[in-house]
Amino acid sequence: MVKKRLHHIWKIVSKLRSWYLVIGFIVLLTVTITSLRQNNLDALKLRDDVIQTDKQNGDVEAALRTLRLYVYRHMNTDLAGGPNAIRPPIQLKYRYERLVAAEKDRASSINSKVYTQAQAVCEQLFPHGLSGGGRVPCIQDYVTKHGVQENAVNDSLYKFDFASPVWSPDLAGFSLILTILLGLLLLLRVAAGYIIGAYLHDRIQL
Repeated sequence: MVKKRLHHIWKIVSKLRSWYLVIGFIVLLTVTITSLRQNNLDALKLRDDVIQTDKQNGDVEAALRTLRLYVYRHMNTDLAGGPNAIRPPIQLKYRYERLVAAEKDRASSINSKVYTQAQAVCEQLFPHGLSGGGRVPCIQDYVTKHGVQENAVNDSLYKFDFASPVWSPDLAGFSLILTILLGLLLLLRVAAGYIIGAYLHDRIQL
């Protein structure tokens, strides 16, 4: 009875040609690898778009939003990979530098006006010239009291990193699942064929 059942199962299993499964597995594996790579390439291109937009002082918020949505919706879009990759992987370098330069210009402009005011005030207080005792210290004291320092620009506000999902419902995600399922089926086919064939062979010898 057991032998009959095993023989019946073997007939069904043997109809699943291993080379069909192998070809299907190779095709699906190729699709999976290609689509995963394309996801990563698309994410890198969108990051380059953000950098270029930042360089041209364009709509960085829109470019960042497009990149963020793509990374969140597709697997294998991690931008922080590689030993030499910058971290965090998205940095608005040009916007940061523009803000730093603007803050430097602002402080410099104010301090220049303060210095001019200091000269006028101290000339009235000490009318006998720089050697008249006190004008230089007066100017220095006035600038110290009324001048401004550059405000530090927080660079962390211009650095970003987005996490990609472990699995996503796109071509890469579905082809990955099918590849795994077909791989398991191939292993089961080989294992079942070996075990049942060996069992039947032993029973025939008995």
